[in-house]
Amino acid sequence: MRAAVLQYQANGTAAETLKIIEPLIADAAADGADFICLPECASFIAANRKRLFEIAEDEANSPTLDKLCAFAQHHAVYLNIGSVLMRQPGAEKCVNRGYIVTPEGKCAVHYDKIHMFSADVGDGKSYREEKHFHPGNKLVLYDAPFGKIGLSICYDVRFSYLYHKLAHKGADIITVPAAFTRVTGQAHWHTLLRARAIETGCFILASAQYGIHADGRKTYGHALIVNPWGEVIADAGTMAAGFVSADLNLQEISAARQAVPSLQHQRAEHI
Repeated sequence: MRAAVLQYQANGTAAETLKIIEPLIADAAADGADFICLPECASFIAANRKRLFEIAEDEANSPTLDKLCAFAQHHAVYLNIGSVLMRQPGAEKCVNRGYIVTPEGKCAVHYDKIHMFSADVGDGKSYREEKHFHPGNKLVLYDAPFGKIGLSICYDVRFSYLYHKLAHKGADIITVPAAFTRVTGQAHWHTLLRARAIETGCFILASAQYGIHADGRKTYGHALIVNPWGEVIADAGTMAAGFVSADLNLQEISAARQAVPSLQHQRAEHI
């Protein structure tokens, strides 16, 4: 199968950003992609918390989700909506929620980001996602015709146990949609993604935000596809808006796991 990971700069509203997303999906589909991945905060990055809650949508009545599902159906592709920021009825916080959409335009599964980014990385901004979002508490996999997909989002990548659990549950491919800061991206992005691929023997699909956003954050870009041996086989670098793609041979998964069967050798009960 052929996978594509998108890279672009989300604007301050979904209406603006959807104008960027649709042609990228069309181009990736025309390039032969069966599975197209969008980054974290796929539809917008708000200027501040007040604005976030003004423009976040309810899942049951989400124009953005409807349009993205329609894109998947129109282009007959599987779509990983990296995440959209959804308001929860009666709740004081949103959820950072990713989806797998089928070529029929149906949301098959959703995943709520488990690990909240709370850090001061030295870029002049203080990141406190726990103030804005409820964390998820469930692993999510989707059994697609071309392989089993495990879902994660951005900061999750720093917690290797999550990826080990996904691999033990049968994941062949793990998505890591992100809005990684430029500071942490330059230091850690490639290393973390390669490590997660090596540890699990999975393909890693990491779509990415790149640019300067409405809230002033600078994101790193470098949307990546990493094979089960930990080799970067596609890197979007610092392209302003585009995608990179690769043909995934799932036989590489069993080959990597047989060569170094570390998943079989784990002794978590002794730690």
